[in-house]
Amino acid sequence: MQLAELAAGQRGIISGLSQGNRSYRQRLLAMGVTPGTPFTVVRVAPLGDPYEITVRGYTLTLRKHEAALLEVALHEGDAA
Repeated sequence: MQLAELAAGQRGIISGLSQGNRSYRQRLLAMGVTPGTPFTVVRVAPLGDPYEITVRGYTLTLRKHEAALLEVALHEGDAA
């Protein structure tokens, strides 16, 4: 599942990082965006770029191409 499929207020868990720019992947890992980490979508811009998420107690804003590197799973308590 992609981050773009989640709406503001939904919670998820980072399930992995897809192939992409290696240096950016390393930057995400250094910021604590690691597989198994829970996060909350705070808001999504009207045109879908950027995404604002809360992860490990801080707010992180990701551009659409950056968010595309994140593979996520919907938090079990939020399943519809």
